[in-house]
Amino acid sequence: MKSPIDSFVLLFYLIAVVGFGCWFAKRSKTTSEFMAAGGRLPGWAVGLSLFGTFLSSNTFIGNPGKAFSGDWNFFVFSLTLPIGAWIASKWFVPFYRNSGEISAYHHLEKRFGPWARIYTVICYLLTQVSRSGTIMLGVAIGMHAVTGWDIRFIIIGTGLLVTIYTLVGGIEAVIWTDVIQSLVLSVGAVALIVLLLLGDPGGASLMDTALAQDKFSLGSFSLDFTSSTFWVVFIFGIFINLTNFGIDQNYIQRYHTAKSEVAAKRSLWLGAITYVPVSAMFFFIGTLLFGFYAAHPSEQSAIETMAAEVGKANAFSDFALPHFMANHLPAGLGGLLVAALFAAAMSTIDTSLNSSATITLKDIFRGIDRRANERAQMGVLRGATVFWGVLGTGVAVLLSYDSRNILQIWWDLSGVFAGAMLGLFLLGIISRKADNMTAAVSVVVGVTTISWMSFAKAPWMPELIRFPLSSLMITVFGTLTIFLVGIAITALRSNRVKSAT
Repeated sequence: MKSPIDSFVLLFYLIAVVGFGCWFAKRSKTTSEFMAAGGRLPGWAVGLSLFGTFLSSNTFIGNPGKAFSGDWNFFVFSLTLPIGAWIASKWFVPFYRNSGEISAYHHLEKRFGPWARIYTVICYLLTQVSRSGTIMLGVAIGMHAVTGWDIRFIIIGTGLLVTIYTLVGGIEAVIWTDVIQSLVLSVGAVALIVLLLLGDPGGASLMDTALAQDKFSLGSFSLDFTSSTFWVVFIFGIFINLTNFGIDQNYIQRYHTAKSEVAAKRSLWLGAITYVPVSAMFFFIGTLLFGFYAAHPSEQSAIETMAAEVGKANAFSDFALPHFMANHLPAGLGGLLVAALFAAAMSTIDTSLNSSATITLKDIFRGIDRRANERAQMGVLRGATVFWGVLGTGVAVLLSYDSRNILQIWWDLSGVFAGAMLGLFLLGIISRKADNMTAAVSVVVGVTTISWMSFAKAPWMPELIRFPLSSLMITVFGTLTIFLVGIAITALRSNRVKSAT
């Protein structure tokens, strides 16, 4: 850190958050408390925790990076959150609250058999490992720019700190620390905007530069699905948010922590609605940074050099905000913003670790030993928290060698797994006649299609067999393939039965 004040602010914040999280150890001694906080939390706290989960380091670093290198096209994703929240509050929240099961995948076993539960659990855990990895990478990029510390060292340190307080405090520690961290992150975003607008060359000049380059564009409105147009991101956003709110354990588990169904619904709306303007702030930061570096071209070269030093030359836009934080912030504010960056990472990773541990107990261990006592189950929860923390940290280290923008890495990885989960979920709740065999065939066809779409995007694949559409459409086509194949098989079998009679 360039200032002792910055170092003090960051150190104080880290000690305070980890200490605060560990304070909840006395309230997380049973499995019910560790996984659902005894269902006693107020809706506003759960809502801010959901908001904090959205505000990962992918938002803090990735959104400004995307706006800096392009425009506001990816902001369209944020605009789909209210749509997802409306659907979830109307159907998903009552469905899961009434199920009496904290696992998001328990009902799939009842609906289609054990294989369906195992399949979605695997998809979910792979998604969370990928998510933790990209988020730790994001915070490491920002920290490296400000402190000069090694990126892999920062990743390991972040993973260790988050794992400790999640391990000790359970879901209640996760939610209350998320409340603090979401507020710190929002204050950091406002501070950055004010600093850019009041700095040199000033807000008017920055805005003129951005407008001249059409930096506020939401993307093309043409019906072209081969690139990232407005409609591609919009459709992708709807499918991803239906996955989040409908079958992602991170969110389903939050529904059970709220005091009532009404509180759970309100928390969902609070998290979704709050995220939209804050997401816009981070895109606005990226747009202002574009104008700032256009006025200081020598500094843009410094960004590219910084990215190249850590093997990220093709994703130098990720370093636009970190470089600004490292070189243009007054003493004290730099420490606050680095703390905000840590907050962005922690508020998502802690949720991922707790939910992955819950799934490990409820969907894996309980399937092996249903007679395990409370002490044994708590041992599984704590051991799984450490396991997934270590694995996510390892993935982050591996991703540090990937040259893509971190937001793009996350969307590409999540798209593969999300489509496979959502398609089966929708088939189960919409088609009452779809049975075990129908679902199994649909999943095989869907996973095969998703695999082809994913690998066919590789640059070394022959042009003839490459997936011609945007990679964001993999989620959409994967979901629709599983769902529509299931519907078609169900209809054909019903027609055969009618013909036979």
